Amino acid sequence: MLKVSEIAFSCYPVTDMARARKFYEGVLGLKPTMIVGEPGGMQWTEYDIANGTLSLGAGAPDWKPTATGCSVGLEVVDFDAAIAHLKAKDVKFKMEPFPTPVCHMAFIYDSEGNLICIHKRKTGPH
Repeated sequence: MLKVSEIAFSCYPVTDMARARKFYEGVLGLKPTMIVGEPGGMQWTEYDIANGTLSLGAGAPDWKPTATGCSVGLEVVDFDAAIAHLKAKDVKFKMEPFPTPVCHMAFIYDSEGNLICIHKRKTGPH
């Protein structure tokens, strides 16, 4: 029997690694922990975040960005400040910020057209 112990990584396909890294590092403030490959070939960038890894992959045939596939939820420390920052950077929103019984969230597009959830858990009982 297969026993899965954790999520190794979540990965978004990108068509332009330099542009994608500019977004993930310059707009979202992530720091790369691994960078492999050269432009024009297979490329891979990883961002370790707490116990998980968000990856960007480029160069694989027939693997294209899409807002309808996998998405990652990024937990932020200050939701309102994060939203203000993204709006100041002219990031395109698919869904403006909204509350749920347990969190606040918004959905944005990255530079490649992938969908990202900006997320903040509410404290206390729900």
